[in-house]
Amino acid sequence: MKYEKIDAKLFIENRNKFVSQMKPGSIAIFNSNYEYLWNGDATHKFKQNSDIFWLSGIDQEDSILVLFPDCPIPEFREALFLTQTNEHIAVWEGHKYTQEEATQASGIANVYWNNEFKSKLRPIINMAENVYLNLNENDRYAYKAPYKDLDFARELKNEYPLHNYVRAAPILQRLRAIKSEMELQQIRKAISISKKGFERILRFVKPGIMEYQVEAELIHEYLSNRANGHSFHPIVASGASACVLHYVENNRPCKDGDLLLVDCGVDYANYASDMTRAFPVNGRYTKRQKEVYDAVLRVMRAAEQLLVPGTYLMEYHKVVGQIMEKELVDLGLLTMDDIRNQDPNWPAYKKYFMHGTSHFMGIDVHDVGMRYEPMKAGMVFTCEPGIYIQEEGIGIRIENDILLSDNGPIDLMDEIYMPIETEEIEEIMNSSVNV
Repeated sequence: MKYEKIDAKLFIENRNKFVSQMKPGSIAIFNSNYEYLWNGDATHKFKQNSDIFWLSGIDQEDSILVLFPDCPIPEFREALFLTQTNEHIAVWEGHKYTQEEATQASGIANVYWNNEFKSKLRPIINMAENVYLNLNENDRYAYKAPYKDLDFARELKNEYPLHNYVRAAPILQRLRAIKSEMELQQIRKAISISKKGFERILRFVKPGIMEYQVEAELIHEYLSNRANGHSFHPIVASGASACVLHYVENNRPCKDGDLLLVDCGVDYANYASDMTRAFPVNGRYTKRQKEVYDAVLRVMRAAEQLLVPGTYLMEYHKVVGQIMEKELVDLGLLTMDDIRNQDPNWPAYKKYFMHGTSHFMGIDVHDVGMRYEPMKAGMVFTCEPGIYIQEEGIGIRIENDILLSDNGPIDLMDEIYMPIETEEIEEIMNSSVNV
C-alpha cells in the first residue's frame, strides 16, 4: 500500500459496532473482491471490498473475515483467512501479508491461510443459528457482472441450506454512514491531496492543451502524495462537453474562451474525496460565465446550510431545486410563467439543473447510507449544484464535501481554503507561469 498505516483501533471499533447488532448465535462472513479480468492474462488493478476493509483494514485479494462473537471456540470469534505466500508468489507478485502483519493491520489475533477455510468453517458454522452475508445493496448499483459476495452467498446456501441467512448490508450501511474521527482523518487527507491537484491544474491549464493532459496532471499529484489514485474516473470537460453530466472521454482540446469543468476525487487509504470546479481556460471568466458561476455558488452555499441532522435527503433535493429556480429566473433562463406552468414531476428548473445536489461520501465516493432516513451528525455528503446551458456551451458545477455536526455543517474544503471564488481561481491562474 502507498498510504500510511492506519491504526488498527479503527477496525477494532468498527467490528465492535457491527457485532453488537448481530443476533445471538450468529456468524458473519465477509469476502474481498475478485481480481477482475482485463484482457488475456492481465487483470484490473485490485480494489478491496469496502465492507471487509471497513471491518478489518485488510487490503489484499482473496481475503475472508469471519465474525462469530458467541462461538464457544475463542479463536473463531473473529478470524482472518488470507493467501499464504510462497517463494513463487513473492517473486512474481510481490509481498503479501504475513500473519503477524495482518494482526497488526486488523487487530485480529487469529489469522489462518485461506486454503484451510472450508475445513475450519464446517465445525463452527454448524454451531451458529444465523449466517450474516453481505451483498452490494448500494441503491445506485445495477447488477450486471458476477461478484464475489454474490457467488459466495449462492455457494454457501447450497452447502448449508438449513441455516437462517441474514443480510449484513442494512447494518453496515447505517454504521458506515456515520464517520468516526479516525475515518475523518483519512477523508481530510484525501481532500488535502485533492487541493494540491486542483491548484496544480490551475497553473497548468491554458488554451490548446488537451483534456487528457489535465487528467494526467491530476494523477501525477495524487500518486506523488501516496494516494491510490482517482476515487472515480475524472470528468475533464471543456466547453459544451461540460453539459454532458458523465463525460469521461477527456480527449478534446481546451479552447480559448471556454470553461473547463473538472470533477475529480482522490482515493487515499480507500477513503474518497470528491470535488468539482469550472474555470476559464484562458484564466479569465467572461461576464456571463462569472454570472452563472456565482449563481451556482450561491445555491451551493445555501444548500450546504441545509445539511443538518434531521434533514431528509429527498426533501432536501426539492428545497435546493426551489432555491435554484430564483437563480435561473435572474439569469434569464426561466420565466415565472415557466414555473407556473411546470410539470410537478419534472419542474422547470430541471432543464438546466437535472441532477441531485448531494450524495453520501466515505470509503466509496458514492457511499452507502439510508437516503429515506433522517441525516445524522457524523455523516459526510457532497454538495454539488450545477447549471448547464447547452445553447450557450456553458456547464458549471461546484462541489464541496460537507460534514454534518450538531453545531452546523462543516465544509471540509473550506477548512483547507480550497479555491472556490472566481477571484481566487483567476489569481492562481495568473500568478504563476504555467507548468
